[in-house]
Amino acid sequence: MNKEISSSRRPTFKRTLRRISVISVIITMTLIWLLLCMASVVTLKQYAQKNLELTAATMSYSLEASLVFNDPAAATEALATLGKQGQFSAAEVLDSRKKCFASWSWNPADNSDTLGTLVSRWLFPVPVAQPIMHNGAQIGEVLITARDSLISHFIWMSFAVLTGCILFASFIALAITRSLHNGVVTALQNITDVVHDVRTNRNFSHRVTEERIDEFHRFGQDFNSLLDEMEEWQLKLQAKNAQLLRTAMHDPLTGLANRAAFRNSIAALMKDPSAHTNSALLFLDGDNFKAVNDTWGHAAGDCVLIEAASRMVQFGAKRHQSYRLGGDEFAMILYGVYSESDVQQVCAALTQQFMRPFDLHNGHTADLSFSIGFALTWKNLSVESLLEQADRNMYQVKNQRSKTIS
Repeated sequence: MNKEISSSRRPTFKRTLRRISVISVIITMTLIWLLLCMASVVTLKQYAQKNLELTAATMSYSLEASLVFNDPAAATEALATLGKQGQFSAAEVLDSRKKCFASWSWNPADNSDTLGTLVSRWLFPVPVAQPIMHNGAQIGEVLITARDSLISHFIWMSFAVLTGCILFASFIALAITRSLHNGVVTALQNITDVVHDVRTNRNFSHRVTEERIDEFHRFGQDFNSLLDEMEEWQLKLQAKNAQLLRTAMHDPLTGLANRAAFRNSIAALMKDPSAHTNSALLFLDGDNFKAVNDTWGHAAGDCVLIEAASRMVQFGAKRHQSYRLGGDEFAMILYGVYSESDVQQVCAALTQQFMRPFDLHNGHTADLSFSIGFALTWKNLSVESLLEQADRNMYQVKNQRSKTIS
């Protein structure tokens, strides 16, 4: 019971392969996503840095006149005009003495984008500085700080696009992987079904079908060759077992079923309610078989036994079963007899079969009679009583014949 439960809970190869595929795709795509995100952030940083430097260079030309004419208000207005376009979040103009000449910031009190601020500080730890030149001499410097919301927008947009692409690629990868794995699973399932059928049902004629995958196709061919050898071996073994069984259950001289087979048949007969009511047992024993052996030898005696067995089989046909118990002792089980008179008629007809002389195959013939005793199955409750009654009746007939002859 525990083995059945554990076996039912054990995952199948298809389910395991599917799990491995999903996990491998997830891990691979996650690593790719991280690498692409890092590459995107680095690229964005370089792009934003160049853009901020370009903005600072442009502003330096716009602020040159304000510094030359010492007009902080004009510088502040220029910073505000450019800053409101969203190019930067803060800007500061320093004069030649590094003192603040003008400054502008984009709503610093309302900036609640903490994550964007952290990202901006990581990307741009220091403001971008651009010198302001006049007639080849530096008259000041402009410092620009990147705008947090703009950077965050680009980062989140990049992450969203990458995530969508990765999810789409993962879906396609899983679909392709499942399609490829289905061929492997089908091939293995085919082989597994054949192995299970052969092991469980001993069906050695079952074969693995051809597979599209070359390795599994070669494996299937080798496995089918092995099954061919096993089937041939199984057939030979069955034939050998059948031969051994026939040898064990049949008399080698006459070909009749022997004493062991007789025991099995009579035991099965007494256990069968339908056959028990219309069957009978005959015991046959040769009356003068010893004289044949003493006069003509054992080879002649064997010829007599073989001919007697042949006449019994011919008489019984497919209705009655004949047996050789040993020596000149035979038995016959009658089927389809419903009264003692039916059995007596069969005994009389069987006796007539032995009235003809027996050919000794040496140019001579011999006469041989058999004493026949019978017992009715429906008058006996056990095998022992049935055998005992048939044997007793047979010896009574033999004694009566001896008295008649003498």
